[in-house]
Amino acid sequence: MQLRYNYRAYPDASQRRALARAFGCARVVWNDCLRDRKEAHAAGLPYVTSAELSRLRITQAKRTNERAWFADVSAVVLQQSLRDLDAAYKNFFDSLKGKRKGRKAGPPRYKSKKDTRQSVRLTASAFSLRENGTVYVAKVGELAVRWSRPLPAAPTSLTVTRDSCGRHFLSFVVDTEPDLLPKAEVDTGIDLGLTAFAVLSDGRKIGSPRFLRRAEKKLKRGQRELSRKTKGSKNWAKARRKVARCHAKVANQRRDFQHKASTQIIRDNQAVYVEDLAVSGLGRTRLAKSVYDAGWSAFVRMLEYKAVKHGRTFAQVDRAFPSSQICSACGFRDVPKPLHVREWTCGACGTVHDRDHNAACNVLFEGRRIVAAGRAETRNACGVPVRRARVPAQRGEAGSPRKGQTAQTGIPGP
Repeated sequence: MQLRYNYRAYPDASQRRALARAFGCARVVWNDCLRDRKEAHAAGLPYVTSAELSRLRITQAKRTNERAWFADVSAVVLQQSLRDLDAAYKNFFDSLKGKRKGRKAGPPRYKSKKDTRQSVRLTASAFSLRENGTVYVAKVGELAVRWSRPLPAAPTSLTVTRDSCGRHFLSFVVDTEPDLLPKAEVDTGIDLGLTAFAVLSDGRKIGSPRFLRRAEKKLKRGQRELSRKTKGSKNWAKARRKVARCHAKVANQRRDFQHKASTQIIRDNQAVYVEDLAVSGLGRTRLAKSVYDAGWSAFVRMLEYKAVKHGRTFAQVDRAFPSSQICSACGFRDVPKPLHVREWTCGACGTVHDRDHNAACNVLFEGRRIVAAGRAETRNACGVPVRRARVPAQRGEAGSPRKGQTAQTGIPGP
């Protein structure tokens, strides 16, 4: 399975300029190749192949005065930008044909130099881990990195990213074997909500931290200051970075909370079942800010890939399943109830239910039924997965052959 490991990088002034050149060259290659394909499509010409674009927009472009500065960056950056464009077109075509699951992917769009987030991708031939703890990037130099944890294997690709705050991050993709945990004797169903972030079928509740709500006062003040500045001025740029840092802090807090909660749930339970929520639909209601502040989708994705990584069973219950209407004690289905009804009494057996805990119990029962029916991944008595889906990294990454690469496993240095 592929996993992504992110680390904060601290480039100096010259390295920042070199990375800015790399970001710009990758963006220009993307836009040039995208323009050629759009013009060919408008003229009724055949689809322009990647080989032709590589020869025309990268190899020959370096010899012209308009694109001579392509030689200042690694050729891997330019080639990978073209590969990313091919991947974007493939996702678009697969969506049109119905081969791609999930939301429909639109056609690729032009990139702007004013985008606050910039990134370049590198294969293993363009970077290496040094013994002094730095990461060498071709045409950039040795970047100082804050190693928060060791790499479990030699990385196959690297993504260098600059976010809206001006921070730089290195994202390594590694191929690792599953880290199986000791078998647990219990499983759990999870009901996600807003009052409590998650309610487990054993009665435990995980409170909702509401990081965005807690930071709203500071964000409003920063956004008011930003609105008073002349757009494009230096003071406007300072105010924009200040607001971006506030949003980044909220995102970091939410991500840290979700990682800790999902890891604890996976360690304590052999099987985890959760409801498949329509987050995009809920995001169009009056509860949109609270729904996106909770971050349910990211939390469910963490549970899914950590379950595969640690040898646990994970299944999602269909969103149409009436988990809040069925009595978990006798199975009687009651009438639908509005959201303000937090407790209700079963009309058949008289059991008094907490709405969220009852829903979590029903999700647990339905998840067990799904696994028993063979519709979710599980393991046999020997610990071998009966059916395992390929789990990619969090975002599409470039791969490199493992032979001959100079990257090393773990954190280099003493």
